[in-house]
Amino acid sequence: MNNTASTRRPFIIPIFLPHAGCPHQCVFCNQTSITGVGRDTVSPEKVEQQIHEFLKYKGNDRRPVQVAFYGGNFLGLEKEYIERLLDISTKFVNNKEIDAIRFSTRPDTIDHDRIEIIKTYAVTTVEIGVQSMDDRVLATVKRGHSASDTQRAVALLKDRHYQIGLQMMVGLPEEDEASSLFTADRIGELEPDFVRIYPTIVLKNSLLARWHENGMYRPWSLERSVAHVKTLYLFFKKKNVPVIRMGLQASEDLDSGAAVLAGPYHPAFGHMVHSEIFLDIATKIMAHKSVSHDTVTIKVHPKSISKMRGMKNSNVETLKRRFRLQTLKILPDATLAEDQLTVLEPISKTI
Repeated sequence: MNNTASTRRPFIIPIFLPHAGCPHQCVFCNQTSITGVGRDTVSPEKVEQQIHEFLKYKGNDRRPVQVAFYGGNFLGLEKEYIERLLDISTKFVNNKEIDAIRFSTRPDTIDHDRIEIIKTYAVTTVEIGVQSMDDRVLATVKRGHSASDTQRAVALLKDRHYQIGLQMMVGLPEEDEASSLFTADRIGELEPDFVRIYPTIVLKNSLLARWHENGMYRPWSLERSVAHVKTLYLFFKKKNVPVIRMGLQASEDLDSGAAVLAGPYHPAFGHMVHSEIFLDIATKIMAHKSVSHDTVTIKVHPKSISKMRGMKNSNVETLKRRFRLQTLKILPDATLAEDQLTVLEPISKTI
């Protein structure tokens, strides 16, 4: 196992294994809809072909390359199948075409025997589908594991120095903001290397879809989800835990509505959260300064301009109305950090 994790964001080659190795059918899950990949077993030969294809896309990108097995329960697969998938990936590692392997798995399939299977391979990162640390919520969604399973799994992985990512969901059945914050707090105590946050979407052909149609479940609104995930993002930021994704990865089926029955899906969900944070900070600074100018200039890092502007310039219009401005300029300033903004220099605030 290579324990050295690069600080640069890797070039990911995603290999989707929908539902593979999953002993339970969680009420919210339909991986075929999310990934656009059927439930047939993905052959090692197909994996090799997909890796070759993605390496062509990589071109001159010099970031470290990782093969990532997503969409299933990797350590729940048959031992022989795990080894075949890792053997194929290792060929590319030995040829110096990829640098490492990562996968997602359930906490209850992480044990000493399963870790023994992967320890000789170039696996550096393990992502765990936590979803909730509230046992009542886990039971309701038929998750099939407990919060203690997650705690035990993280401890085992930390002992072996793997990079650990924890995935949580918000808006699950029987969950409110307090329960979700409880989950975030427990996750923070585990000190993962990063976190992903997903709002609960009602996917067609899931048990949750049936509950929704029968009036047994009402998904959170987009506004409520964005507001709460903003709170979670800021919580993890204070804990120095990077949040590397908020919201489901956009796909043709999700964007077309073919897979989504209801719920707070938006292809730019994470962007909306960041935009709300920038709006909050700008509002606080401008209110503190008692802005009375007709024209105000806000400077942000070039990569953060769209976040400061908001969806369809919504932040710009909100600030102009709130502070009765004629003009609000958003200008790039590469000397600022990506999470920093400046209003009427030299006043500045870091998010």
